[in-house]
Amino acid sequence: VIRAKAVSAKEVDSGNDIYGNPIKRIQYEIKQIKMFKGPDQDIEFIYTAPSTAVCGRLLDTGGKKEYLIAGKSEGNGKMHITLCDLVSTWDSLTPTQKKSLNQRYQMGCECKISRCLSVPCFVSSSDECLWTDWAMEKNNVDGRQAKHYACIKRSDGSCAWYRGMAPPKQEFLDIEDP
Repeated sequence: VIRAKAVSAKEVDSGNDIYGNPIKRIQYEIKQIKMFKGPDQDIEFIYTAPSTAVCGRLLDTGGKKEYLIAGKSEGNGKMHITLCDLVSTWDSLTPTQKKSLNQRYQMGCECKISRCLSVPCFVSSSDECLWTDWAMEKNNVDGRQAKHYACIKRSDGSCAWYRGMAPPKQEFLDIEDP
């Protein structure tokens, strides 16, 4: 998961398919601004399919637009993204999302976020947070929970949604009932 700008793009060969035809990819050269999660080295290139019809992501290469990108890293300075990966402009993120990238989201790495596609929904264990944006906000994946909350693990091992700009208070982390 990185914050980056795309500075150039070019089409490159990425091997051959099972019939011997060349596989084309777009190679974006990027300027990494910050690594939130990933390998120890900077990401230099991001690869994607050549069009959205085959799940490729298009990035602005003017070098002005900053992105939050979550993709698959090869650990060698290369990253791959598809339409299914999170790619958002940095300016479109809420203050809570930006702050949570630095502090809060890591507090939920041991938690499981369960999607609620239609109500009623239930969690099956205490280490789950029920994500209801889709069901409650008419199929919206970028709703209130996604923008303003973080699923974090509390001291009793349970997980719960937390909202707020400040780090969670100890009283919240020690609470027994979500």
